[in-house]
Order: sequence, then C-alpha cells, then structure tokens
Amino acid sequence: MAEKPIERRLAAILAADAAGYSRQMEADEVGTLRALQTHRTELIDPCIAEHRGRIVKATGDGLLVEFGSVVDAVTCAVAVQRGMAIRNGDCPPDRRLEFRVGVNLGDVMVDGSDLFGEGVNVAARLESLAEPGTIYVSGAVRDQVRDKIHVELTELGERTLKNMTRPVRVYRVEMERPVEMGVSPGLPLPDKPSIAVLPFVNLSGDPEQDYFADGMVEDIIIGLCRIKWLFVIARKSSLRFRGRAADAQQVGRELGVRYILEGSVRKSSDRVRVAGRLIDTASGTNIWAERYDRALDDVFALQDDLTTSVVGAIEPTLRQAEIHRARRKRPESLDAYDLYLRALPFTFTAMPESAEKAMALLRQAIELDPDYAAAHAMLAWCHEQRFLRSGPREETKKAALFHARQAIATGRDDAEALAIAGFVLAVVEYDYQSALSALDRSFALSSSCALALGFSSIVRAWRGDEAIAVEHAERAIRLSPFDPLLYLPCVGLAYAHFASGRFQEAAAAAGRAVQSNPSFSMPYVLHAAALANLGKNEEARTVVSRLLDFQPDLTVAAAVRSARYADPGKNAAIGEGLRRAGLRE
Repeated sequence: MAEKPIERRLAAILAADAAGYSRQMEADEVGTLRALQTHRTELIDPCIAEHRGRIVKATGDGLLVEFGSVVDAVTCAVAVQRGMAIRNGDCPPDRRLEFRVGVNLGDVMVDGSDLFGEGVNVAARLESLAEPGTIYVSGAVRDQVRDKIHVELTELGERTLKNMTRPVRVYRVEMERPVEMGVSPGLPLPDKPSIAVLPFVNLSGDPEQDYFADGMVEDIIIGLCRIKWLFVIARKSSLRFRGRAADAQQVGRELGVRYILEGSVRKSSDRVRVAGRLIDTASGTNIWAERYDRALDDVFALQDDLTTSVVGAIEPTLRQAEIHRARRKRPESLDAYDLYLRALPFTFTAMPESAEKAMALLRQAIELDPDYAAAHAMLAWCHEQRFLRSGPREETKKAALFHARQAIATGRDDAEALAIAGFVLAVVEYDYQSALSALDRSFALSSSCALALGFSSIVRAWRGDEAIAVEHAERAIRLSPFDPLLYLPCVGLAYAHFASGRFQEAAAAAGRAVQSNPSFSMPYVLHAAALANLGKNEEARTVVSRLLDFQPDLTVAAAVRSARYADPGKNAAIGEGLRRAGLRE
C-alpha cells in the first residue's frame, strides 16, 4: 500500500516565549501563572484571532502560531509587544513578563493540526536569539513586509542558527520608530478620552447590508455620546475613512482621537455576524475585540441589541485603559480627571482600607472641580464602604449622603454618577424609592451601562423585584463579562435567587462573585447561607471560615443587618443559614 504523501504548505510562523518565566515561577508559581493566563486572555489570544492566526501549540510559556499572511504575522507580533510594553508599565522589573518573538516565512510539513519542518525551526531559532520585548524576523519575512507595515527593520546580518547548515539573514523590528510615510502631525487630543467609530465594512457582498452597517455605526455613536466622560467624533468626520486602508495611528492623528472602533458586518442566510475591535491609536494595540452572531429576525431589534452589546462592552474597557494611562502620568501633571481615574481601582475593591486611599485622590479632584459629579459619586461610595465595614458612624453616613446628593444634583446627564449615588442612598438610608428613581434616570441616559445594571439588580432584589433583578444582573454580566466590577451583578443575582428560594442558583452566583472580588464579604454571606439551605453544611462552614480570615469579628447579627432585604423574613433566612454554617451570634 502506497504511503500517504506528506502535505506541505507555505506559511508564516510566529514563535514566542516569555523570558525569565522559569525564574518567576520559582519565586511565585501561582502569581506568574495567573499573570501569563491574563496576558493570554486579554491581549495575546485576541490579537492572534484578530489577525487570523491559528495557535498550533502552546507549551508552558511558549506559543507557536501559523498565519496565512506574513503581514498579519508581523502586525500581530507588533501589536502584542506594544500591548505588553503598556501592561508591564506599572510592574516591578522582576515581575514583568516580556516575550521574545521570532517570525519566519517558509515551507512547513503538516501532521494533523501540528506543523514541522525548517519553516517552523527557523522561527523558533529566531525567537531564541531575540532579546526580551523584541521581534526578530528572517530575510524572507523582510522581503514580503517591506513597505507594507509602518515599522522599520534593522538588519543584524547573517546568523548561523542552531542545527542549521545555511545562515539566515536576520532583522529586528523597531517598534518604537514607526515610519511616518509623509503623514502630517495631525490634530491635538482633547482633554478627555476620545474615540472615533469608523464605517463598518460590509463583507456580505450584498449592498443592502451597507444600510445595516451604517445604521449600527450611527447607533453606536449615539450610545457612546451618552457616556459623559467620553469625547466622540461626529459620524461625518469618520466617513472620510470609508474604503481607505489607513492604520490606527494614522486615523488617530488625522481625527485627533485616542481610540478608534472599527468593525465588519457579514450576512449569511438568516444570520448576521458583526465583529468589532477597539484600538489604542498611540500604540496600535487592540484593547478589546468581540464577535456577535445573531439571527436576522427583526432588523431593528437586532440593531438595537448589537448596539447595546457593543457600547456596554466598550465602556468598562475604555475605563480600564484610561486608568492605566493615568497611572503612567507624572504626579505633578495630574488634573481632576486623572485623579479620579487613579482612585477607581481602590473603590472597586469595596474594602475600607482601599477606600481611604481613593478618598484622598477624590478630594483632590473635587478641590480642582467642585461640580465633578463622578468624583462626588465615587466619594459617596467610599464613605458607604466605610459605613458598612467600620461601623454605622453618623458622620460617615452624613458624608455619604452629602456626596451622593451632590452627584445627583450635578450629574443629571451622567449615567454612572446617578447609578452610584442611587445605590449609596439605598445602603446608608434604606431609601429604595429614591435609589430606584436615580437608577431609572441613569437608564434613561444609557441603557447599556453595566455598572448601573449591577447596582439596580442588588437594589431591586432587596426591594422584592426578583424577576427584574435577575434580568438586570444577567444583562450586566452579558454586557461586561470581564469587568472588575463583575461581582456587583453576581451579588444581585445571588440576592434575587436566594429571595426566590433558588438556593442552587444563589450559591453559584455568590461563588462567582467571590471569585471576582475575594475581599468583599457579602458574597461569602450569601454563598454560605445558600449552601446551608441546600443542606450542604460542611461546604457552608468552609465558606464561613474563609470569610472570617479577613473579617474575624463578623457575627450573625451584623451579617443580617448587611443583608438589607425590605422583607424581614428574608433577612432572617440568611441568619438561619449562617447559624447552620457555624457563624457565631
């Protein structure tokens, strides 16, 4: 029987590994693994997918990726390295994960999903030559990408690679020296984060889908305009890029924006697929990418659904990118907005110790801008956290209410400020009616604010509106599944399911909230009470033990007071579950 012929093809191969990974694993095994997984999930894998790459194999800290286009391979490598440079900006030198990357274009042998041969070997050898944070490419790659990408290539001469008889001409990609190609300096950036939504590309071959794509862009622009802290370029200015092959940095210079959103629409039979990606124009790095696949039943309903999903996902992504940007600024150059951004990560933990750090920054922001609604709202939330965990002190309550009311008075067009202020009113004064009024005003401004939906789910569960609480929580999770504040809708979901006697679902939601924010006590309380109501007392005791590790003085009475259901019977049910879980009176 004749042997099956070996399949061969020409491919662009990217090989990468993390320098010093073994040393870091020895120092902190869990932390290093989590850091690598986070970089993969948030940056590297989305970049590979966006540039149409296929991960051939992943071994520990190493990756082997195949691309059909060598331009895609190098562009992806540049995006990853620039993204890693930004992500490593705040890390101590000994904790940075820096990748070495090699790219080659050559013949490969195919064995199932795996690849072998000289094309692969050269890429791997180039990667081992590269310094941390750099990209080395072969002469074959340089010949193909020259004049097609906006980076310089420095020739390093011919190198004899391990176990290879013929030398390979090697080039280093100079990512910090982009080739300008006659581009003008462009417009200055506004004093707040700015974004342009470019015309979406119609990949369907159906001219009728142009209307759908244009309608989506217009709706997304309208949705983004409702985000108070965002500067959005008008659609007419973005239209000049329809059909133009311009890179993100060029668009950023011409429109004077820090971020761009680009996307595509593809119709197939009775379904529509919309893909979008958000790009930092300074670095060219993808900071968010997603695909949405929907049935084409009602075009207008579909358009609304997709718009809400895209805007809801972009808002927390932009917020996180802006936080990283503010951290890199020199202290003497900070304005009120930068101070607010620096405070946000401390407010997100819902811990009094972190709230103290945030409050100092927020007070400075308010000194610079007394009518800064967002800063007042976050300061109210910080006082609320102290109120809950440091005892119900009257001065803390007064401060929380003062700043919440200031946020409502000055933030009539700020959805997030209204939502946070409303939540604070519910917590410190049990004023559910005023809280829901503020939340409803928030939804009138923006139906896609995941933060508002998360707070709403909690307040409505306390109030007894379990069905709406579940709906709002699930919408928030769907809109922003990787938000640092994911624990809020998960807590709302746990409250709602517990109140309805769905203890299995309550335990699952509370467990997810614990994973999202391991230092926040309420998810542990709900998790333990739900498990106890399922008869899983030993598991409930384990949860209580973890809770007491960081809140050793907690009692059943204090936990019940924090439960905040309007129905006393539901609070009593939590108390009963905690007693079975071993929490002292």
